[in-house]
Amino acid sequence: QVQLVESGGGLVQAGESLRLSCAASGGTFSNGMGWFRQTPGKERDFVAGINRSGTSTYYADSVKGRFTISRDYAKNTVYLQMNSLKPEETARYYCAVRSGYSSVSLNRRDYEYWGQGTQVTVSS
Repeated sequence: QVQLVESGGGLVQAGESLRLSCAASGGTFSNGMGWFRQTPGKERDFVAGINRSGTSTYYADSVKGRFTISRDYAKNTVYLQMNSLKPEETARYYCAVRSGYSSVSLNRRDYEYWGQGTQVTVSS
């Protein structure tokens, strides 16, 4: 059974950094993966994505230059390094994996499996 487990969230001050991890099991790690975030009452938005080989990455405009997505096949883990965090980036962060596609999609509906999320809170 596919399982994604996020970790690394927490409370930080504006300008600080966090690194989120997403550990995958169940045989779907070798597909396009993404990080999304959601606040109460709002849609789940794309943050970053990485293709199967790790050679292509995509970012929301708001995080370009500050966030970095990477993947480690030896550990079946995808990371999201977040630098210079802003209070408006307080949200629950989710990782997701596509089924049968090596590429990244910016559309959350293209991802089949999701983790439970990890809360990131950025204080001002």
